[in-house]
Amino acid sequence: MAENRRLAAIMAVDVVGYSRLMGEDEAGTARAVREHREAARPIVAAFGGRIVKTMGDGLLLEFPSVVAAVECAIAIQKLMVEGNAETPEAKRIVYRIGVNLGDVLIEGDDILGDGVNIAARLEALCEPGGVMISGAAYEHIRGRIHAAFVDLGEQALKNIARPVRVYELAIGASNGAPAQTKPTPAPAPEKSAPQRLSIVVLPFANIGGDSGHEHFVDGVTESLTTDLSRIRGSFVIGRNTAFTYKGKPVDLKQIGRELNVRYLLEGSVQRGGNRMRVNVQLIDAESGSHLWAERFDKPLADLFDMQDEIVARLAGALNVQLIAAEARRAERASNSDSMDLYFEGMAWFNRGLTRDNLAQARICFDRAIIADRDNVDALIGSARTHVNEVAIGGANLRAALLAAETQSAGALSLVPDDARGHMALGVVYIYTRRAGQGIAECEHALALDRNLAQAHANIGLGKNLIGRPEETETHIVEALRLSPRDTMASAWMFLAGNAKNQLGLWDQAAAWHQRAIEADRNFGHPYIGLGAALARLGRLDEARSAVKAGLALRPSFSIAAARAFAEALSDNPTYRAGLEPLRESMRMAGVPEQ
Repeated sequence: MAENRRLAAIMAVDVVGYSRLMGEDEAGTARAVREHREAARPIVAAFGGRIVKTMGDGLLLEFPSVVAAVECAIAIQKLMVEGNAETPEAKRIVYRIGVNLGDVLIEGDDILGDGVNIAARLEALCEPGGVMISGAAYEHIRGRIHAAFVDLGEQALKNIARPVRVYELAIGASNGAPAQTKPTPAPAPEKSAPQRLSIVVLPFANIGGDSGHEHFVDGVTESLTTDLSRIRGSFVIGRNTAFTYKGKPVDLKQIGRELNVRYLLEGSVQRGGNRMRVNVQLIDAESGSHLWAERFDKPLADLFDMQDEIVARLAGALNVQLIAAEARRAERASNSDSMDLYFEGMAWFNRGLTRDNLAQARICFDRAIIADRDNVDALIGSARTHVNEVAIGGANLRAALLAAETQSAGALSLVPDDARGHMALGVVYIYTRRAGQGIAECEHALALDRNLAQAHANIGLGKNLIGRPEETETHIVEALRLSPRDTMASAWMFLAGNAKNQLGLWDQAAAWHQRAIEADRNFGHPYIGLGAALARLGRLDEARSAVKAGLALRPSFSIAAARAFAEALSDNPTYRAGLEPLRESMRMAGVPEQ
C-alpha cells in the first residue's frame, strides 16, 4: 500500500539549557515550561497550527502554510520576551525555533521524515530566542513577512544527506524595530572542491522570443531541477539561484566557480510551425567542455504533456551521463573511494547486457561495499547485476536472486525511501513467484521517482507472469518513452515480443523482436523469439536463420531449459498455457529440445 505523505510547514521548538534549569529547580522549571506552553497555545491556534507532539522540553508543530508557521514563531518569541521580563536571567525559559517546509510521512497523528528532521536540526543550530528557517521555507515567505533575514549560506546538518541553505530571522524588524545584524564575519575559508554530482540547470533560452511560451520554457527548467534532485547523492542548485542568470550573457566556467558545481546544464526551446525543438548540453564546469548533447524535435501538442515527457526523458538520460562523467573522473583519480568505485561499476553496468559487463560492474560494486558497507548505491547496483545475470541466463537462479534480495533489502534498511532499492526488490519478487508484491514495489518506486523507466518494464514482466500478457506492451512502451536509448531497451522490447508470442500475435511479436535485435545485436533472446514468430508466419528459412544466430550467442539454450526457467518464475495457469504454443513454435524454428 502506498505511504501517506504530504508537504507540510513544520516547526520544532526547544528550551535552551533545559537540563541545567531542571538540575537547579526541577519543580519550578517544569511549572514554568508548562505555563509558557499554555500561554502559547492560543497563538498556535490563531495561526492554524497544531501541536503534533511534546517531547519533554520540546514541541513539534505543523501549520497549513510556511507564512503562518514563521509568523507564529515570531509571535511566540515576542511572547517569551514579555513573559520573561520580570524573571531573573538565570531562570528564564528561552526558546530556540526551527521552521522547514518539507515532505513528511503520516503515521496516525504523527509526522516523520527528513522534513521533520531538518526542522529539528535548524532548531538546534538556532541562537537562543531566535528563529532559523530553511531555504525552502524562505522562498515561500520572502516579501510576505515584515522581517529581516540573514542568509547563513549552505549548512551541513547532522544525518541530512545534502547541505541545507539556512536563514536566520531577525525578530526585531517585525514590529518596526531595526533588524538585528550579525557581527562582521571572519574571512571565509578557502572554498572546498565541488562535490560529486553537483549541477545547476541554467534557465533555458526561449529562442524566437514568443512570450506565450515563456512559462513553458521556465517550467522545463524548474521541473528538471526538481527531478534531478531525486538522484541519490546529487547536489542541485535551487531554482531561484539559477534564475538569477536568466537573460544574461554568461561565462559558464565563472558560473561553475561562483556556485561551486562540477556540471552545468543549459538548453533552449524553439517553436517552428507545428513543431517544438528542445536542445540541451551538459557541460563540465571546470573545463567548459561539452560532455553530452541531446535534441528533442516533436510535433506541437499539449504543452503540459510535452513538458512532462521532455523532462522525464532528460532526467533519465542525465542520470546516466552524470554517472559516466563521475566514472571518468574516478579513473583519473589516484585513490578511489567507495563512491568512485560505485560510479565505475555503473559505467560498466550501462555498457550493455552482457556477462562480462555485469561481472565487471559487480566487481566494482563489491569493492565499493567492502570500502563502505553502508554504500546504498553500491548495494543496489550489485543486486541489479545479479538480477540481470538471471535475465540473460548466466547465473544460478536461486543463489543470484537470494543475493539480490539480501542486498536490496539491506539497502532499504539504510534508506527506506530509495526508489531504486524498491525497484530492485520488486524485480526479485517478480522472479521468485511473488509477482503481485513485485509489481507493488515497482509502483512504489515510481511514486518516489516517476522517471524510473526500468520500473515500468519490470511491471510489464510481472503482468505477464500473473497471466495478463495483453497488458505488458503498455508498460514497455512507457519505459521506452522515458528512456528510448536505454542500455536495457533491447531486453524491454524482448519482453513485449515474448508477451505477443504468448498471445499468438505473431506479426506483432516479430516486429518487437526485430526492434530488440536492432537495439542490441549481442543479446541472444530476441533472435529466438523472432524465430518462433517467423515460424508461425510460415517463413521457416528466416526463422531457422534467426534461431541459429540466437544459439550462437546462447549455446546452452534449449526448450527444456526454457521450460525449467519459466516454471521457476510462475505457476499461474494462464501464463503456463500461453507458453505451450510458443514452445511448439521454437521447435518449428529449430530450437533443440535438450
